[in-house]
Amino acid sequence: MAMARNTENRFEHEFIEDFENGACIFEEGDTGRDLYIIKSGAVQIKKNTPNGQINMAVFKKGDFFGDMALLQSLPRYASAYAVGETKLLILKPAGFLMKIRRDPTFAFEMLQQLSFRVKMSNDRLLEVLKRNQIPMEEIQGILNLLGGGSQA
Repeated sequence: MAMARNTENRFEHEFIEDFENGACIFEEGDTGRDLYIIKSGAVQIKKNTPNGQINMAVFKKGDFFGDMALLQSLPRYASAYAVGETKLLILKPAGFLMKIRRDPTFAFEMLQQLSFRVKMSNDRLLEVLKRNQIPMEEIQGILNLLGGGSQA
């Protein structure tokens, strides 16, 4: 199995780490809360399902991941693997807050990216529901649940 190669400390709560192609950055169910920002390379996110592992997303330079565990204090939703030689800026939870204080535009850019991801997920869900000819009432119920509402 490929392993991380190099760690470079920047500040107390953030550091840079290099990963070889195929290295596991974290596994689904892990309890870590670090946020990762891709400096170079790429990262593939994979989710275990009853039918096997599926590829959820590929993130590239400038993208971040690990936000769900950081912001919700939940175990990792999926696994993350390096694609090619990958360099990551790793922010501990305290480092995340410090970064926002040092660079408020980082928080705004993160919110923009999170909003984009929600929109893309909603668009994909609607496409699948329409393609499978799910009745409109069921589609509305699913969307209400996703939006935080309840089925009425």
